[in-house]
Amino acid sequence: MLMLNIMETDEQARNRFQSELEFVQCLANPNYLNFLAQRGYLREKVFVNYLKYLLYWKEPEYAKFLKYPHSLHMLELLQYEHFRKELVNAQCAKFIDEQQLLHWQHYSRKRTRLQQALAEQQQQQQPQQQPPHGNTTSK
Repeated sequence: MLMLNIMETDEQARNRFQSELEFVQCLANPNYLNFLAQRGYLREKVFVNYLKYLLYWKEPEYAKFLKYPHSLHMLELLQYEHFRKELVNAQCAKFIDEQQLLHWQHYSRKRTRLQQALAEQQQQQQPQQQPPHGNTTSK
């Protein structure tokens, strides 16, 4: 029986990590998903299995490297055949794109309001500077 050496070097592991990281982040782009669907990749069993393999990116020790958290949600949705089929339709990709934009706009405004409220709360909690007390008597 012939045994193959399937151990990867540190450099190969780094390259695989970087390639998979970049690919997973691309999944946040609905237009890219539409591109993959229109070219038939999302119907190929090998590709679908690869998407299943990539679910390890949801683990915190990997997810912390992602810049686009929507990519994890898209990766999860890509596990469903119905979603993969719908992505062939450009209108579906456009709808997802618009929803992402609305979410980011809402999140940005909400985050700004929360930061302002926190700053105001911190200012109110700072001890008020009191003038020094003197021994004055009133007449």
